[in-house]
Amino acid sequence: MGRHGVRSYHGPAHFTEEVTHAAHAPPVALVLSLQPSVKRDQLESLHTLSFIERRENVVFLGPPRVGKTHLAVSFAVAAAEGGRRVYYATLADLITSLEDAQQAGRLSHRLRTLVFPSLMILDEIGYLPISRTGAILLFQLMSRRYEHASTVLISNTGFEEWDEVLGDEVMAGALIDRLLHHCRIVNIRGNSYRMWEHRALATRLATAPVKPASPRARRPSRQEA
Repeated sequence: MGRHGVRSYHGPAHFTEEVTHAAHAPPVALVLSLQPSVKRDQLESLHTLSFIERRENVVFLGPPRVGKTHLAVSFAVAAAEGGRRVYYATLADLITSLEDAQQAGRLSHRLRTLVFPSLMILDEIGYLPISRTGAILLFQLMSRRYEHASTVLISNTGFEEWDEVLGDEVMAGALIDRLLHHCRIVNIRGNSYRMWEHRALATRLATAPVKPASPRARRPSRQEA
């Protein structure tokens, strides 16, 4: 694991336990069964990774815990197993790493490094706002990756709210225009997995057989003692 929680992978041997778990729990088939808003043919098409060959972007939109990250990381697993270099970071961690590089006078080198991975997964867009400086750095990175490599972005907010996330309406508009030029959008609208887990637990509790209480051992009376 790199600094700020940023991770880079090249081949299955480089997967951490966290990413491997995210890729398989819940399985893609389960996401499809629980989230009818996801189009199976669209997801199956994405899993061919042809979007990487065409250097297209993918944007997952939807509320928290509906399977966005699990689906995106499943692409990363397939890409790395196919020999491609993959990079994963949350938006906050990525911005922090770029700001650190800028302060150290090595921003150009850092941007060149981040252009190289065939697939970048950028998670948790919308959880925390970023500064205007951070938005500018993000735009610089996305501009360099534009038509050069694929980026998967995961957001719990719609595009209409990205100006609040990025802190600048003009910057948000420019970034969205750049991303959507060659992009596939997966919009997941459904209940969170926490709700499904609660329902499943409630069902198990309701159908579980009630074990009879074990009889207490009779304590001897003083006379018997």
